[in-house]
Amino acid sequence: MVDHQKYMHRSLFLAQHGLGQVQPNPLVGAVVVHDGKIIGEGWHREFGGPHAEVNAINAVKDKSLLSSSTLYVNLEPCCHYGKTPPCTELIIKNRIPEVIIGTEDPYPEVAGKGIAKLKEAGIRVVAGVLEKECRHLNRRFFTYHEKKRPYVILKWAQSRDGFIGKGGKNEGRQEGKRAGMHETGEQQRAWISSEISLKQVHKWRSEEQAILVGTKTAITDNPQLTVRKWAGKNPVRILIDRNLVVPPSSRMFDSAAHTLIFNGFKNEPVGNIEWIKIDFTAEIIPQIFNILFEKKIQSIIIEGGTFTLNSFLETGLWDEARIFVSGKYFKTGVSAPAFPGTSWQTTKSGEDDLMYFYRTAGH
Repeated sequence: MVDHQKYMHRSLFLAQHGLGQVQPNPLVGAVVVHDGKIIGEGWHREFGGPHAEVNAINAVKDKSLLSSSTLYVNLEPCCHYGKTPPCTELIIKNRIPEVIIGTEDPYPEVAGKGIAKLKEAGIRVVAGVLEKECRHLNRRFFTYHEKKRPYVILKWAQSRDGFIGKGGKNEGRQEGKRAGMHETGEQQRAWISSEISLKQVHKWRSEEQAILVGTKTAITDNPQLTVRKWAGKNPVRILIDRNLVVPPSSRMFDSAAHTLIFNGFKNEPVGNIEWIKIDFTAEIIPQIFNILFEKKIQSIIIEGGTFTLNSFLETGLWDEARIFVSGKYFKTGVSAPAFPGTSWQTTKSGEDDLMYFYRTAGH
């Protein structure tokens, strides 16, 4: 009996190589198997480039073997013309008799149509292999299409006794007080987290499409919010600045990355900076999400301040949290956000503990 899970695990492993490179497309890996041997494999490497199925089929040296092979892919093959031709056409053209799929594609242009087209061509299709794992890998893509908003990752660092920074007792509700490792200088960075954890944060930035902070964080910490300690793309920077009080000298206004400023006064694009007016008398986060959805931003890291982090926690508009816990004790200071539940996974990040939480059971 063929072990479909074995080859689907390989597809998932390949697919994750596209993280940070293919958005707003999903992460997809594909494997071609003939007589129990992998004869071709590939993944979607960059947005606008060939899809995983194309790369896997092209990697097969002896194309005559395709007519007696099985194709494994973690997401339903596309059946529409976008930046590339439909993968279903290539599969049918090469007379591949069997396709094993991890999960259906939620994108309306596909959404079961790819599977139907393959079956119409007489191809045997098996769907739902490692479906939970396949959905988890593409949780950003699924959240965006199913919930019509970005996938939200909360990130902060805290001391062993639960403080997010050194300060007065009343500062915990002030927007933008130090949330994790903000760019306030090497000395303050060492307050909570290790250098290895800082590099981890820059890696995460390269993997997500956007990163958000509030007004006080932008003023107090003057963060650049770019990728400098890891190779990769800079995320879109997002600032909530209701009264436009963040000074023009802020590093968030440099030319390093596209920047969105949500404010209460103006709509104006200037170079890489875009001011977007929203209604601060109404709920803020849903307005921001609607705009980010229109801009096809599928994921966002929230790095800014206890107030900002608590705003997402209290509204339930978050999906994942990543919390560094150092071995240091502050005894007093700004309390870390109150976080319900237990961690899904705890690992080490240098000298720190790194805890992962997911809001949805089974994530």
